[in-house]
Amino acid sequence: MVLALTAAGSVLAPTVPAFAAEPAARADLRADVNRDGRVDVTGGTDAAGEDAWSVGRGALSLPNIDDDSKRCPVTGTGGRPLSDARLAACNDASDTKVNGTADAADLARVRSAPMPGLAGDAKGSVKVTTGAKHTRVFVKRSGGWTHVTARTRLSAAELRSGVEFGVEATDVIRDSAAWDGRAVIRLTVTSGGTTTSDAVTLRVAPLLTHHPVQNTRQVMVTKVRGNGEWERLQRMFVKNLAREVQRAGITEPLVTFEKYGDIWAQDFVEPAYVSMTGPGGKRHVMRVMLRSAQPDREAGRELFEKVRGRNVGVVQVTDRSEPDDWSLNSFGNLETVPPYAHGGRSYPAGRIIMGERKDSGQRPSKVMRTLLKSQGLQDPLLLDTSWLHVGHVDEFVQFLPADTPRGWRIGIADPEAGLKLLRDARQAGHGTTKMFSVPGLAGMPAPKETIAQALSSRHLVADNELAARRIAANLEILKRETGITDDEIVRVPALYTRGTETRGQAADGTRVPLLSRVGGDAGLMKSIEKTGQRRADGGTPSGAVAAPTVQTSAYVPGAVNGILLGRDRYVAPRQWGPVVGGKDIFTEAVTAAYRRAGVKVSYIDDWYTYHLGMGEVHCGTNTLRDASAAWWMR
Repeated sequence: MVLALTAAGSVLAPTVPAFAAEPAARADLRADVNRDGRVDVTGGTDAAGEDAWSVGRGALSLPNIDDDSKRCPVTGTGGRPLSDARLAACNDASDTKVNGTADAADLARVRSAPMPGLAGDAKGSVKVTTGAKHTRVFVKRSGGWTHVTARTRLSAAELRSGVEFGVEATDVIRDSAAWDGRAVIRLTVTSGGTTTSDAVTLRVAPLLTHHPVQNTRQVMVTKVRGNGEWERLQRMFVKNLAREVQRAGITEPLVTFEKYGDIWAQDFVEPAYVSMTGPGGKRHVMRVMLRSAQPDREAGRELFEKVRGRNVGVVQVTDRSEPDDWSLNSFGNLETVPPYAHGGRSYPAGRIIMGERKDSGQRPSKVMRTLLKSQGLQDPLLLDTSWLHVGHVDEFVQFLPADTPRGWRIGIADPEAGLKLLRDARQAGHGTTKMFSVPGLAGMPAPKETIAQALSSRHLVADNELAARRIAANLEILKRETGITDDEIVRVPALYTRGTETRGQAADGTRVPLLSRVGGDAGLMKSIEKTGQRRADGGTPSGAVAAPTVQTSAYVPGAVNGILLGRDRYVAPRQWGPVVGGKDIFTEAVTAAYRRAGVKVSYIDDWYTYHLGMGEVHCGTNTLRDASAAWWMR
């Protein structure tokens, strides 16, 4: 497997020779305060504000949680699986060594200004006075990098020429109330009975989620094993996805998850990143795979076992005592609004949105929300997904790049437009046309209802009127928070159902095998009666308060629940809608909606592989995006 790390691909240049300087009367420690990729020990560019930190200025360090040399074990004695805790415990920051040049590239540089007039009895020491539990300092000497301890002493010769230090954080910020990411490093120099000292402040780079304006570099998907018809269809989905990725000009191969068979690649991992400026002003990026807060979801282990490596780390947070909705903790329930500023607030790295069930009070994991908020840049905004069976924001909203001053648009599911398509078709005399054009498979009969039957069914119209109201309410929140206008909204035809029409049951009453997206299954084919560790009829874990709201999922495959491969290339689930005059009316309407937004749509079939499991193309995939831009600038 190859991970695209073009954005991260900077290796620190050879050590910069010590600069000539006037004799220094006092200790003077410098860091890359202005984030230009070098530490200025002669001028004032890095001196001003070295004791403070803000979003736009201040020295950064990286949480050194990758595994550059792949030294971390993934199995125990005799090949037995390691515990989740042991998998997460090992990374490049878990020892006191600098493990090669790639590991050295992850160190933030701090330098002392040369003190050429020092007497021979001079000596120096370095201490982390704030954030010591989460910070490690190394000193560069002829033999390489040496861990700085309380016993480390800097010689007069070192202090005269200037000393280079490397700083790493040992973790990301998990709770800013416990640690806000700051590290204060103090240099103390004693000479001739006189002691002087100076300190600099660094902050660990915030862990940031990707937003869709960042270009796609690589696509992730699960590839299942087995010889059954469903397994064959899932592998065909992967093959078709690879074709669309190649057509979009993405040259890196797919990252395929193959060990645990969990097909919902969007849900058990959220690709994120940390970055600082390296030599020459280039961003040095470390990808961080954020594992979902679902401790019983084994698929997240493959992030440690397969994906973690050079410039790729993994973070997991769990709290088994939390009574949170299992499905809400999937990362299909986390999307990121692209950068914006509105109402006196600025989000230069974008802002996270997540769904909550307001009607029952259920929210995503508190420890996960605390971690995300503690980064200080993408404070999660909660939307109401009570009306959705799975409860994920990706079921009704997306963000699309746009050549506009804002730089992006909102794509929103439009149930009213979906109902209008059916009503117009019926009025035009096509009421007896089959609602779905999907072919049946052995043991998986195709739905048989017609357009007229769908419109006259007990719940369909009411369910979509409910969906329209709930989507409109969420859209008002997004408009209020971001300043987005109606002209910047792409309305995409959609239809939802509570599941009594076709979800898991054919027209003749036959049960249709499916994988429930709200279940904890490891990706095996199961019937609707055996959808794993969570109920398939409500999505709430045992003991949770059941939401009174009608809960729906996509009736026609959800077009907004697709994958953005480029600024103008989008892959949606094949609609399989009614065919009138030789054309699928939903495909025609969806294509037209995206075309008006300057986006070209391709379609791949996910009916039996994802749609019947209450998910779509987006739910079964994930993306690694370009993070070379400075997150502190917009």
